[in-house]
Amino acid sequence: MDMRREQRLSPRRNTMIEALIAFNGGRSMEPCIIRNLSDGGAKVEVYRAVSVFPNSFDLIIPGQKPLACRVAWRALREMGLQFA
Repeated sequence: MDMRREQRLSPRRNTMIEALIAFNGGRSMEPCIIRNLSDGGAKVEVYRAVSVFPNSFDLIIPGQKPLACRVAWRALREMGLQFA
């Protein structure tokens, strides 16, 4: 049983959105899948180990302005993001 407390301030929506993680001043881009999304953050699934990503970067969702993000948590190939 997972005993972690829910800390989100807004409800999340399950999604399957293809997006990009941009870092190094936009010189590095990695594809990801947004698995759930809320007004305050997102959970993304990545194809490479999460350790290669910095603690902050832009999340680029097609048709939207880039979102500045901070990594809240990391798992094997998933990251929880908080929007700045």
